[in-house]
Amino acid sequence: MLNLSRFDLNLLVVFESIYSSGGITRASEHLNLSQSALSHALARLREMVDDKLFVREGHLMIPTPMAQELIGPVRRALAEIEGSLRQIQTFDPATTHKPFRIGVRGFVETVTMPALLTALRAEAPHMELSSVRHDRTGLEAQLASGDIDLAIDAHLMGTSQLCLSPLWGGHMVVLLRQGHPALTQLDLETYLGLGHIVASSRRKGMSVEDMALQRLGHSRRVVMRTQSHATAGEIVAHSDLALTVPVSFAATLARFHKLETLPPPLAIASVDLYLYWHNHFDKDPSNLWLRTRVLARLEGLFPAAPVSKAPEPVTANAENSFR
Repeated sequence: MLNLSRFDLNLLVVFESIYSSGGITRASEHLNLSQSALSHALARLREMVDDKLFVREGHLMIPTPMAQELIGPVRRALAEIEGSLRQIQTFDPATTHKPFRIGVRGFVETVTMPALLTALRAEAPHMELSSVRHDRTGLEAQLASGDIDLAIDAHLMGTSQLCLSPLWGGHMVVLLRQGHPALTQLDLETYLGLGHIVASSRRKGMSVEDMALQRLGHSRRVVMRTQSHATAGEIVAHSDLALTVPVSFAATLARFHKLETLPPPLAIASVDLYLYWHNHFDKDPSNLWLRTRVLARLEGLFPAAPVSKAPEPVTANAENSFR
């Protein structure tokens, strides 16, 4: 039987880091420990639980079934301990050197980060802010472990341990180049007759505008899919293609690429944006400060676009305009 009075909690930190990083090398860099020290700690933990926990396959450490069973409880326990310790610590934004990490996807980074950096550094001049692309399937684990502090995304399913707060609603608009023939009258017939460009990191999938058209028995002609909204904006500026995006994206794209903004000729579901954090950090002073400032700055960024009352949840694999 495992003797908890002699158990070293640091071994759980090592276990979680190896599991998350997939290898000794990256885990040692994350924990700032030597690879030999990390290997020794793993050997001790293996002996205690009488299981290999990880099996090497090439450059990766693949978790065993026991490791897969342990990771959830271990992450929750570590988050609970860290959250409790943080609550008794004071947080002073004026003196903190704490690195903050916010998970964002795609063009959301371009729209939000300039405003956030200015607002946050006004109170915390020594802080370090990083934006990282989060994985929707692992978002809960990333927030629970503290790998990221907050995340900005659409309304997601399967996030029972996460807290969320609405930022803004993304009603859709159409972007066309200056002087485009369709600027005089963009009715449904004209919209369907245009060539369209879709900005998405995914290779395929229906967008909210495609689903709206499908409900009406129509489809549009997609000429190109690109991975970047910035690339799409540049292409629209030099072609007769149309780009349909959330209004929160449109202002930046229109300014960068000198595009014209029009309302779509059909009703398209709003794509709303939310701020996420893990409930273990709900009362954490630094997390509370960060999300309060993020909410205050971003809620005022697009005040004319309120969040809809009944958002459509998306799964990790769903296609949406914040992809």
